Amino acid sequence: MYLKVHSTPKGTVVALCDKELLGKVFSQGSAKLDLEKHAGFYRGGLVNEKQAVKLLAESENANIVGEKSIEAAKKAGFDISSARLVGGIAHLQAYRL
Repeated sequence: MYLKVHSTPKGTVVALCDKELLGKVFSQGSAKLDLEKHAGFYRGGLVNEKQAVKLLAESENANIVGEKSIEAAKKAGFDISSARLVGGIAHLQAYRL
């Protein structure tokens, strides 16, 4: 998984994306998940699930794409019930503030 931490005035945002999805575009109806155009938002370092869970658990917000990444968010305590599928790919924006 690729993970990148963004610092904002309202806390950190962890961007996490399954490695094999980065660089691809998914769409469903009017929804579009452009992981080619926005690859830089997610492309930080490669992490394993344990590392992802630790960093997600310490973050205030997260933007998560892919089944492995969603599972890591669940293990980190995020409510994943609002995840939605875009072209068959899970996407979640989660906030703890």
